[in-house]
Amino acid sequence: MIDHSVFFGDGPRLFRLTDPMVIELERLTDTGIGGLFSRMTRNDFRLSDLIEVIRLGLIGGGTNPEEAARLVATYAKDRPIGEILPLALDVLDARWSGSETAE
Repeated sequence: MIDHSVFFGDGPRLFRLTDPMVIELERLTDTGIGGLFSRMTRNDFRLSDLIEVIRLGLIGGGTNPEEAARLVATYAKDRPIGEILPLALDVLDARWSGSETAE
């Protein structure tokens, strides 16, 4: 499984970095997925990296793009990095290593 389910914002959300979302993430961050994963795990990331992982994970998990943008604007932007970093890492790690999320 490459899914990560967690309460985000106003309810439980499914995050999934599908292949098209990974390609878009690579384009937006100008970094390959391996480089981005490595960078994030050593705390060498940009704030926009975290925001895009969360937004694209929501879209890949079935949230429509407008709703994903609204959720990110409300619950991820202008929040402490310590709040959003664990979520972004969990979403990326689910794609990297798989997850234990039950359906």
